[in-house]
Amino acid sequence: MTRILYTLCLFLFSLSTLKAERTKVEIQTSRGIIIVALYNETPKHRDNFIKLVEEGIYDSLLFHRVIEDFMIQAGDIKSKNAGPEERLGAKDLGYKVPAEFSPVLFHKKGVLAAARDGNKER
Repeated sequence: MTRILYTLCLFLFSLSTLKAERTKVEIQTSRGIIIVALYNETPKHRDNFIKLVEEGIYDSLLFHRVIEDFMIQAGDIKSKNAGPEERLGAKDLGYKVPAEFSPVLFHKKGVLAAARDGNKER
């Protein structure tokens, strides 16, 4: 499998205390900048993402899975020092964020999402 060598350098772009506004995060890659907005409707995932950004967990990670016209995946902390033939995507942080479902949110092009293990309770 070919691994795209984009690196992530994340930092908080702006934090808002206003409930209606979304927290924005700037993702700097070797191919340009992406700005994402985090949903207030999924506060556990939003807060976990912010915590990991502030701790530098995402700094210099690779996009380790790229499926053209479908998705890109990053977040494996092992990718920071991975060799070219090393299989990535299985290393986690040792905890899971409980699932958060909302009838007004759905996956669409451009959505930032967390991977799930299929368990509806987590």
